[in-house]
Amino acid sequence: MARHTDQPIGGPNAAAASVLAEPTGATLPLYQLAPEAALRRLELAIVRRLEGYLQGDHLGLLPGPGTDANDARAYVIGQDDVRKMDWAVTARTTVPHVRDTMADRELEVWALLDVTPSMNWGTGGVTKRDLGIAAIATIGFLSQRMGDRFGGLIMRPDRIKRSPARSGRTALYGLLRSMLTEPVVPDHATGPFDLPQGIEQLNRTERRRGLRVIVSDFLTPGDHELDPDIPPPWERPLRRMSVRNQVLAVEVVDRRELEFPRVGEILIRDPETDFERYVNTGDVKARERMNAAAAAQRERIRLALRRAGCGHIQLRTDRDWVQDIARFVLAYRRVASMLHAPPQGVSR
Repeated sequence: MARHTDQPIGGPNAAAASVLAEPTGATLPLYQLAPEAALRRLELAIVRRLEGYLQGDHLGLLPGPGTDANDARAYVIGQDDVRKMDWAVTARTTVPHVRDTMADRELEVWALLDVTPSMNWGTGGVTKRDLGIAAIATIGFLSQRMGDRFGGLIMRPDRIKRSPARSGRTALYGLLRSMLTEPVVPDHATGPFDLPQGIEQLNRTERRRGLRVIVSDFLTPGDHELDPDIPPPWERPLRRMSVRNQVLAVEVVDRRELEFPRVGEILIRDPETDFERYVNTGDVKARERMNAAAAAQRERIRLALRRAGCGHIQLRTDRDWVQDIARFVLAYRRVASMLHAPPQGVSR
């Protein structure tokens, strides 16, 4: 459950409202998503060399001579241009396909936003879902200054909505607006898609190498395992994705998922399953067991992301997300400079 949008952002009743009312809309306005003034001196470093180039350093905004055609993919009604229809593939598969043309040496960034019911929680004045959108906005502003293309997928339990990759600030704001205005998924909503299927969908549809940003709390319904040696269901598809792409995993958490408050007897329920249980948070030992289980759960996620070869940012609803991302970007830049440095004794 997330805070009610009638409450002021970060107000004193934000924590209580997030428990008492279901979310009805965004908890952040569009202009507050990513303060550009705080990002002017930052640049998102690309650690992995992709397609033979350090992509994003070479502008190629329009298709022209020498441009390679991208892989064919299924046609999406209302999102794709019918003039790009690939009739040969359509005839062979009997399913409409389009083929995009890509400008040479241009980095393509794709973000997958998890908007399942577990993302509707937030006690720090913003929901985890909107914090994830803020992270996508920040990374988008860092990448679009180099002329790179940015696209997004919104993963609901019943479907995945795709926004084509485009360059420019106007296209980025359009993507963010569509994410903010996406209807909130109600509790206990069911469907064929969860995080492993969403990552697989991104792997299948976007075959060109680039930067992939996965924004989620990385909680899978029904997965109560705490053993870090047992991989979560999404680790294997994420590992396949990181073989060809640079992957950045943005883990969004709320403070009360990590530190249970002392508020007496409360009802804890899972918005994605039928699990419900009353817990007396006034009991010190019970609160310590819950905090220990939450810490073990997050440690398992951290180790799984590390095994998958992903960059990992943890954002909390009670902290400044721009500062946390800036700290990560600066550290990543040092890693990139070391990996791209020539061998000892060899000049550039």
